[in-house]
Amino acid sequence: MGFSFDYLLQGFATALTFQNLFWALVGCFIGTLVGVLPGIGPVSGIAILLPLTTVLPPTSAIIMMAAIYYGAMYGGSTTAIVVNIPGEASSVPTAMDGYEMAKQGKAGPALAISAISSFVAGTLSVIALTFFAPMLAEFAVVFGPPEYFALMFMGLSLVISLSGRALLKGVISMA
Repeated sequence: MGFSFDYLLQGFATALTFQNLFWALVGCFIGTLVGVLPGIGPVSGIAILLPLTTVLPPTSAIIMMAAIYYGAMYGGSTTAIVVNIPGEASSVPTAMDGYEMAKQGKAGPALAISAISSFVAGTLSVIALTFFAPMLAEFAVVFGPPEYFALMFMGLSLVISLSGRALLKGVISMA
């Protein structure tokens, strides 16, 4: 199973059509609005907006849902910076540093840093996934029952060893 740039170019040609770019923009906007609302995460936002995707072609619907997810992950940082209430759980570290910048009158630069870093991290992770997905898929195919058992055993052992004196709490948390 080799890596073929033909499929990658075909994917770019599909994703960069006007219709798909439009739905990506709409999804990012809606996702940012969802992310600003504390308690409504990206998964809830996608679930609530799922009926909107039934009228779209499958590719556009998937692109829109991915854009809602990415927009919601970014939108959570807006409330974290401005009012110190993270919109998402992943925005808690942003609230610590971003709100301090906002109190010093630097809310604009904090929001810009958040937007730029979100874009760069998202872009780099998608590029990395694009190139490493074939290798990860080959690795996942050879994962059999012995490997699953070893992975579960290691996880259970880690929970028990990290429980310390609260062994009962650790065992209960595994259930």
